[in-house]
Amino acid sequence: QVQLVESGGGLVQPGGSLRLSCAASGSIRSISGMGWHRQAPGKQRDLKRDLVAIITSGGVTSYEDSVKGRFTISRDSAKNTVYLQMDSLKPEDTAVYYCAAGITSVRGEFRNYWGKGTLVTVSS
Repeated sequence: QVQLVESGGGLVQPGGSLRLSCAASGSIRSISGMGWHRQAPGKQRDLKRDLVAIITSGGVTSYEDSVKGRFTISRDSAKNTVYLQMDSLKPEDTAVYYCAAGITSVRGEFRNYWGKGTLVTVSS
């Protein structure tokens, strides 16, 4: 059984910062890419449109245009954890943020796993 658990969401004022964490646990052999998606209130989930940032096992990163220069994704492979440092937050960043990871289990089975999400609200 593999689980992803996010933490770090909350209410922040515009211009503020938050750091999200996502820890993977369970019967894990290896983790390839890890990333963050978000779903804004009232919008349908679209995995492609709502990708915020990804990081490969080698540390290569990629960001959605609207967060470039403001968000930073990183990972601690020893802890099976991915982080999202969010600075200069804007009201339009308000969303539920989901962690995702490509994980190979100890049985050798690969699949994408998702966390349950953590709410980030940017408001004064």
